[in-house]
Amino acid sequence: VQLVESGGGLVQPGGSLRLSCAASGFTFSSYAMSWVRQAPEKGFEWISGISSGGGSTDYADSVKGRFAISRDNAKNTLYLQMNSLKPEDTAVYYCAKYRGPYVLRTTTRGEFDFWGQGIQVTVSS
Repeated sequence: VQLVESGGGLVQPGGSLRLSCAASGFTFSSYAMSWVRQAPEKGFEWISGISSGGGSTDYADSVKGRFAISRDNAKNTLYLQMNSLKPEDTAVYYCAKYRGPYVLRTTTRGEFDFWGQGIQVTVSS
């Protein structure tokens, strides 16, 4: 299994970024996927999930209305569109594979069996 994030970088407050996660080594369309993040001196934060077929999504309150998760099962790719970015969104962002097809809000890493290497997103003027 391999998960490779791309699209991070430095953006000004109020700006936008789109993260991508290219998946391989498993049947992508059979598993729910998630984006999580970890900021300096902060713990793990689940921010969004999408079901295996893409019909169900969920968001943490901290990003609801600003971020949008999506997936293209034909391309084995997961996306996160991030709008109205704030300095507090600065973190390393990871895509993660759930163990099953459904999204679960979580505060632990145990719901996931594979992670990407992470990509830095910095929101600063």
